[in-house]
Amino acid sequence: MGLSLAYWVVLLLFGMGLYCILTESNLIKIAVGINVMEAGLLLFLVRLSYSPGDLAPLMGPTTGPGIADPIPHALTLTAIVIAASTTALMLSLIIQIYRHYGTVDIEEIRSKMQ
Repeated sequence: MGLSLAYWVVLLLFGMGLYCILTESNLIKIAVGINVMEAGLLLFLVRLSYSPGDLAPLMGPTTGPGIADPIPHALTLTAIVIAASTTALMLSLIIQIYRHYGTVDIEEIRSKMQ
């Protein structure tokens, strides 16, 4: 059984983010890579909880066959808020690093620290 398109997109996003983190020396590009990885993981969570034909538990029965489980979607929304907060924190730390060292390149920062 082959992987669906969503899983290939998840692998692509996660791989792109990981490649960016491992190969870049610019802190802003690393932060973007982390966000791309987070997007892949969130898509993975949403795709795992999806089942064709399930209905949203809005009216009528809230559990049983044919009713979608809302917990993974609620956890995904929570993860989105946490990701936005950590991104804001990463960017604020990058701004402070830039103010202190005058650069966001890791190699230049290491050379200025010694």
